[in-house]
Amino acid sequence: MARLTGQGVSTNVSHGSAIPSGSFGNQKLDAAKYISLYDLVNKPDNRDALIKTYGNQGITGFLQLVGATKAVATNDEVQYWEETRLHKKQAGSMAAITAADTTVVLTAASASDVIVRLKDIVLVNGSERAMVTGISSAAITLTSLLAGGFSAADLNASAEVPVVGNLFGQGTDQPTEFIESGVIKRVNPFMIMKDVYSVTGSQATNIGWINLGNGDYRWYIKSEADTRQRFMDKREMMMLLGEKVTNTSIYNAAADPADGNPTTGSEGYFSAIEARGIVNGGYLDSLADVDDIVKVLDKEGGASEYAMYVNRVQDLNLDDLIAQAGATAATTGAAKFGSFSNSAETAINLGFRSFNRAGYTFHKHDWKLLNDPTLLADSDFAGVCVPMSQVADAKTGDKAPALEMNYKAANGYSREMEHWMIGSILGASNATKDNVEFHYRSECNLITRAANRHILIKKS
Repeated sequence: MARLTGQGVSTNVSHGSAIPSGSFGNQKLDAAKYISLYDLVNKPDNRDALIKTYGNQGITGFLQLVGATKAVATNDEVQYWEETRLHKKQAGSMAAITAADTTVVLTAASASDVIVRLKDIVLVNGSERAMVTGISSAAITLTSLLAGGFSAADLNASAEVPVVGNLFGQGTDQPTEFIESGVIKRVNPFMIMKDVYSVTGSQATNIGWINLGNGDYRWYIKSEADTRQRFMDKREMMMLLGEKVTNTSIYNAAADPADGNPTTGSEGYFSAIEARGIVNGGYLDSLADVDDIVKVLDKEGGASEYAMYVNRVQDLNLDDLIAQAGATAATTGAAKFGSFSNSAETAINLGFRSFNRAGYTFHKHDWKLLNDPTLLADSDFAGVCVPMSQVADAKTGDKAPALEMNYKAANGYSREMEHWMIGSILGASNATKDNVEFHYRSECNLITRAANRHILIKKS
């Protein structure tokens, strides 16, 4: 079979058909061939700007904005201390009280759970005074101070009585028992997060259609930057949403035989509030709902200022209820701005809108994370209220921020945000494979101090 070749055209004589090879020489063109030539030689009208279809998609920054500080840690976990309440109620079970009973018995869960002492004065039925006249193991005898005894009450369920003082007669000795201050030791392990991105030498030298900035058209630069941003976003989300691992199929070393090390997990911000803080089940959509929060803050020693980070629905609900309440009930003029150098303008410039209720100032800010449809928009979380104040360490007395981000570091080596390259291109020369891998690693955790003063708002 004869074969003829010419510039730009290869023709098999037996078939008599011309097959374009990517360029055209001197030849007659019909309409179909003209269109092919048009596509080949004409430059596309390309717009090289990359459109941010969804805006800035990064969600980091919440922890910095609410004043969370960074600290170095040198162990696999961080321990910290929180004081207990100065005054405690005596808990136990109490049988039904018949009208005119002068004594009742409150039974604690165990002898070690008895916190009252003989001669202590407690409140029964919310207002009736009684003296502790006997303690036998877990059984506490309470005697009414009045001859008429107690009012009738059905207290078969658990009961709690506050201790309001004590009474002693003239010439009597001092108490033989004393109350030791309480302290709670809390421990939070570190979590290790990792990610990687890889590009071959060929792809690293390909020039595309999109200007990624400063006239650089290499697409891998975009992908590597997105991998880094995605890693930072996930690191912050894990500090918010992390949990200690209790599922043994995950925690046990057998679940990770490659290295034999258990995966412990770490308590995040939301789980700390769910365990020890204030959880509001439902949107705040009326002043009555805000007042309910205020009443709980009174009980928990709430801070005078709070940063509210909320989703769009909660944000609009708060705008509506403030507008309906009017200037006399909730106004920015009555708000405090101590966290913004006493400047309302500074708060506004940072995107906060503020209102005051019953002496508490709430600085409201929409939270991008809770509005993102690929992240938490469909979750049950609607917002948080973060106290904008420091708390005192129960052991040292030192002031500390309510939120603290910790990372491992020692002798100049930091695991806050590690980044390294493995390969033989783009400046890397520690491997022979024709590519480079960008690696990311962080070992960090979040400490939530006095979680009882923090509020988590859930949709239901």
